[in-house]
Amino acid sequence: MKTTMQPISLFGDVKRIAQLREMLPIEADGSIIISFGERLLKFSTLAPEGWYQVTYTEQESISRAKIVLFLDTYKNVVVLSSDPWDTFLEFASQFVWVEAAGGVVENELGEVVMIRRNERWDLPKGHREMGEEFEWCAAREAEEETGVKVSKVGRGLATTLHSYNFYGKWELKLTAWYHMQGERKELTPQQEEGIICAEWIARDDVRDKIKSSFPTIKRVFDAFFM
Repeated sequence: MKTTMQPISLFGDVKRIAQLREMLPIEADGSIIISFGERLLKFSTLAPEGWYQVTYTEQESISRAKIVLFLDTYKNVVVLSSDPWDTFLEFASQFVWVEAAGGVVENELGEVVMIRRNERWDLPKGHREMGEEFEWCAAREAEEETGVKVSKVGRGLATTLHSYNFYGKWELKLTAWYHMQGERKELTPQQEEGIICAEWIARDDVRDKIKSSFPTIKRVFDAFFM
């Protein structure tokens, strides 16, 4: 199901991010977490135990370069602020904003589609294209990356934020994850996307597979198993 529409990729679009506030992974206390691979950055009014603390003040802007340096040293960093949302927006303005969707495709036997990429078990996902609903993006990307035929897009499982340096360009990606249904058939990994295999995995085997997966994937499966 290929398309010629263009993916969403905007630099520092704070207005667009604000429009999506209801979708963002904001915790009950107003905290927001961004994953940088295995490392976590949190914007909060309170410091979790064991996290490296950076205190934000209005007199000094929050520098992406400085935070990235902290994350090179500390696994978990928290930015303390009286207004985590505004501080997050200031930080997000320094990135290219990207929107994506994906999820867990389950068949009639209760097996789920998983892919293996970069030596880790992962889930199909990809960039949302201009004019495309998040749900349609999730189904399209699952089909393109694995060959599965999605028959239904169900409940939203989670939304996640993660950041990465893409050929010298820092991106901040919002991904919406869904529970989808699909018919069991032979899968075909999209090798040009770096996917080395796509497999149907039994529910009982998922926890073992995701031991080395990124925190975002573990969070999606936590929601799936609820």
